[in-house]
Amino acid sequence: MVSIKDIALRCGVSVASVSKALNGHQDISEKTRTIICQAAKEMGYMPNSAARTLKTNRTYNIGVLFTDDTQSGLTHEYFSTVLDSFKVEAEKSGYDITFINRNIGGRKTSYLEHCHYRCVDGVVIACVDFNDPEVVELVNSEIPVVTIDHIFNNRTAIISDNIQGVSDLVRYLHHKGHRKIAFIHGEDTSVTQNRLASFYKTCDELSIDTPEEYVLEGAYHDPKAVARRTRELLALKNRPTCIMFPDDFSYVGGMNAILEAGLSIPEDISVSGYDGIYLSRVLVPKLTTLRQDTTSLGRTAAQQLVDLIERPRTTLPERIVIGGELQEGRSVRQL
Repeated sequence: MVSIKDIALRCGVSVASVSKALNGHQDISEKTRTIICQAAKEMGYMPNSAARTLKTNRTYNIGVLFTDDTQSGLTHEYFSTVLDSFKVEAEKSGYDITFINRNIGGRKTSYLEHCHYRCVDGVVIACVDFNDPEVVELVNSEIPVVTIDHIFNNRTAIISDNIQGVSDLVRYLHHKGHRKIAFIHGEDTSVTQNRLASFYKTCDELSIDTPEEYVLEGAYHDPKAVARRTRELLALKNRPTCIMFPDDFSYVGGMNAILEAGLSIPEDISVSGYDGIYLSRVLVPKLTTLRQDTTSLGRTAAQQLVDLIERPRTTLPERIVIGGELQEGRSVRQL
């Protein structure tokens, strides 16, 4: 393995000069820097991570805590695109990614212990049970943390604008003539609470009646659970003219339930989704949904976490809201 000493010998300079050139110090001439950097490239020099850690007090390793009750893992299209954007942005700043779990070499550990074991500089947390004591322990630790779609006091949070998103959807359905709008929402999370509050508030502003039987709890990313709730809505004597689903993926369960009942979309009943994943654009009919800006969510989370790691004295915890966009399809009939 090529060392700094090898480069110094080849270039006829001191080890200190090589170190300064490779680390971007200013007290070295541009000509010397160019010669050293070119030699390092030609010799295939790679910095030693252990030495870099001792020098900078950083491992350049970021932890990602991501779990999913439906066991879809990184096939979860919404969160996989968020995390891919996060990964790309973190790598631009020179950071590697490590997934955090509760296991080290077959021994059960806490999330915080795993973070210490892997010596991560910071952690992004997404799609977990944010009430889990081990998650709370990690959030309250000394490790820089950024959360996605959940807010903790004194921690930076990157939030998709679920309040405006649901409001935009309801107003669009109202504009299309719908007054009997049902809402199958996800499990009880801060995201769901914001969406529900926005649904009721917008319906109230538009003088839309919201019977209790029109609002049902399903589950995110769970077509089977959503299919059961869809059948309940279809069995109502006063059936809704439109159903809002918790996300595009779980809508597939609702769609199947509607088709099994011998109904057509949108001729017999209209539908809308949420997320704007690729699936929504290839379904027939194309799904009307609210596209979340997954690229901005991931990129912003990475930028904020790197700032917390590298500039801890000047970076303050923030709540950053990322807007979405209504994606009109052909699943909502004009009444």
